[in-house]
Amino acid sequence: MSKNALRALPLMLAVAAPAGATDQSPEAVLHALIDGNDSAYLTQSEQNLMMMQDEPAYWAMEQGEILFKEPRGPKQVSLEQCDFGKGPGVLEGAYVEMPRYFADAGKVMDLESRLMYCMKTLQGFTDEDKELKEKHGNTDLVKLQTYIAAQSNGLPWNPPLDHPLEKAMRDAGEEFFYRRAGISDFSCATCHGATGKRIRASVLPNAANPAEWTKAISWPAFRVGHDAVRGSQHRVSECVWQMRQAEIVYGSDASIAIISFWTDKARGQPAIIPDVKR
Repeated sequence: MSKNALRALPLMLAVAAPAGATDQSPEAVLHALIDGNDSAYLTQSEQNLMMMQDEPAYWAMEQGEILFKEPRGPKQVSLEQCDFGKGPGVLEGAYVEMPRYFADAGKVMDLESRLMYCMKTLQGFTDEDKELKEKHGNTDLVKLQTYIAAQSNGLPWNPPLDHPLEKAMRDAGEEFFYRRAGISDFSCATCHGATGKRIRASVLPNAANPAEWTKAISWPAFRVGHDAVRGSQHRVSECVWQMRQAEIVYGSDASIAIISFWTDKARGQPAIIPDVKR
């Protein structure tokens, strides 16, 4: 699809931009990247580009806002006192600066693990409660992630590397990204180490191309093929499965390490949240 044709799409007619630090909608952020880059990955689905104006992830985002502000759990408190890195209840720009080290937990956390931590410590939920146990699909966790992450739409990825554990996680993620393993001897770089690679009809993003990589890591996003909104942890798990490597534990240090590395690779590029993906 030509850039001229893409410019002709009505970008702003259907929905307002998610509340956040910029007045751009996710599709406007993406189209700005398309205008500045000759990328088959960014333009491979005209239908997905058109869907972004009124995508199902907006429903998840709206429901997530209600859940965020509603007193819940055994302690009957909201998540407005949860600190995602910029102070209690401050969401604008928090997601693009994660994973990061949190002193109260003594570890590096991504959005999903930090959200679960606050749901436990502030609201009193346990791992056995459905609010935490149900991690994928049309769940509370996915809705909350979508709302929180959307407050960083259009802002540049800028994960901190000031704490030694932040650097260690990023470096461990780099090792993971390039390490070949499993019965197929695949690594993340097998699919994302060069331009022009495909899985069947799908064009794959090149991690060395910042414009492609920021779209690749912009989660939560509506997965058309799954008919569901997915988060970063789900993407990590699915990629590891596709490489035929050993199953990765949800929220583990290994999963956060790879997210730390892939976010650092997109540093300075604008987040596109919520996105639409194949």
